[in-house]
Amino acid sequence: MTRAFAVPAAVPDAAVTHFLARLRYETDVSDVHADLTAGVPDLVVVDSRGDDAWEQGHLPEALHLPTARIADQAAATVPPGARVVTYCWGPGCDGATRAALEFARLGYAVKEMRGGYEYWVREGLPVVTGTGVTRRPVDELTAPAAPIGRRPAVACDC
Repeated sequence: MTRAFAVPAAVPDAAVTHFLARLRYETDVSDVHADLTAGVPDLVVVDSRGDDAWEQGHLPEALHLPTARIADQAAATVPPGARVVTYCWGPGCDGATRAALEFARLGYAVKEMRGGYEYWVREGLPVVTGTGVTRRPVDELTAPAAPIGRRPAVACDC
């Protein structure tokens, strides 16, 4: 007996519905980085962590708006019609989910960035700290390593 299919897979139509729904609610670090690099208009990336976490490091183009402040401050800081991507610490934290829920309640098109700040850093992408913009080495468990002498890869080419 197979363990992976001990519970039979969903019928293809149901699987399409499920996976399409996931992609409607979530995006990944690599796609957010690509969109920011391309200058996609009306994209606002929101760091929903607290002040101390923000100071420790954040995405270069992120807006700092902790979840508890979204209901009161989003309208003044995020343009109407903006497409919002929320992030928090990482996959073990529900902060980005809570933030995305708040933006959805306010009528924004919103997605949660899977992996959060943790995977952004682990993929070797730039972060802003008190000393400026920095990058950590790519974690080969999250992104392909670059050949010697080349920039780190930022995508898995999937």
